[in-house]
Amino acid sequence: MFEATFTAELARRLGATVEVTTDSNVIEGILSTVTGDLVLVIEVTSGYGTTTKQYVAASAINYVRFPVAV
Repeated sequence: MFEATFTAELARRLGATVEVTTDSNVIEGILSTVTGDLVLVIEVTSGYGTTTKQYVAASAINYVRFPVAV
């Protein structure tokens, strides 16, 4: 039940910069896609480098942070 609410809230924030934390990783990037089961974060390197797509199971996420630039 909570997972559906969690993914619905993430879906409202598409395009935002996020930090997604799991048991073994911290993924920083842009929130690209959210489905009922998966979250896609695109990691962007500075400059003109390549981007990396990271798919994370919604059930594996411990928390999500939306950092604010100062």
